[in-house]
Amino acid sequence: MSLQAVVFDLDDTLYPERSYVLSGLWAVAVWVRREFGLSLNRTFVELKQPFEAGVRGDLFNRWLERRGLLSENHVTAMIQTYRRHEPKIFMSQQVCDLLGRLGHNFRLGLVTDGYLEVQRRKVAALGLEDFFHAIVYSDQFGREAWKPSTRPFEEVLNRLAVSGNQAVYIGDNPAKDFRGARQLGMGAVRIRRPSGLHCLFEPDSPGDAPDVEIRELSELTTVLNEFCTRDAA
Repeated sequence: MSLQAVVFDLDDTLYPERSYVLSGLWAVAVWVRREFGLSLNRTFVELKQPFEAGVRGDLFNRWLERRGLLSENHVTAMIQTYRRHEPKIFMSQQVCDLLGRLGHNFRLGLVTDGYLEVQRRKVAALGLEDFFHAIVYSDQFGREAWKPSTRPFEEVLNRLAVSGNQAVYIGDNPAKDFRGARQLGMGAVRIRRPSGLHCLFEPDSPGDAPDVEIRELSELTTVLNEFCTRDAA
């Protein structure tokens, strides 16, 4: 059946996820200055450096412990500040132009993981509502529906009124992005930018692997044409 829909992941697919993280760390540094009177710029650098070195999960705990400020309340406040901040993130003009062109030829969908209000703020900051025919937040269906569950993909296909073999999904993280889509018959394209947070990860199994890999979204039009040619054959 012919290709009728193109569905995108959000983070590190349509914009660099690193920019969201740095936006959140700046918001946390502002909170630190207000709460403890410490230097805004110094705190930001102290949070940014371990993140750039690969620290994940306990970044705030480590910073508070090093500063002699570790407490459950402070950790919670920093996490909430990070998640609730208004993100300073942007899509490139090239990506905006690409979505505009694709929207003339395909139904466009978005499937994104993460805490619901966090992802909604990202979508609003990027102005994505005008580009997509359907936006699905997997968290609306509960944590168990986060990718690689098929649930959000089933939802986006339903809203776009297409079957799995009429759609292609573009994502960046082989640990979760492609298994659910492929189980429904969707094509799978991985964007592996050198700066992406998951660029060094490899699929754990053939079921987690994409059909095609690209380095920039500028390559996507050619790839979609290949999917269309494959369908025609």
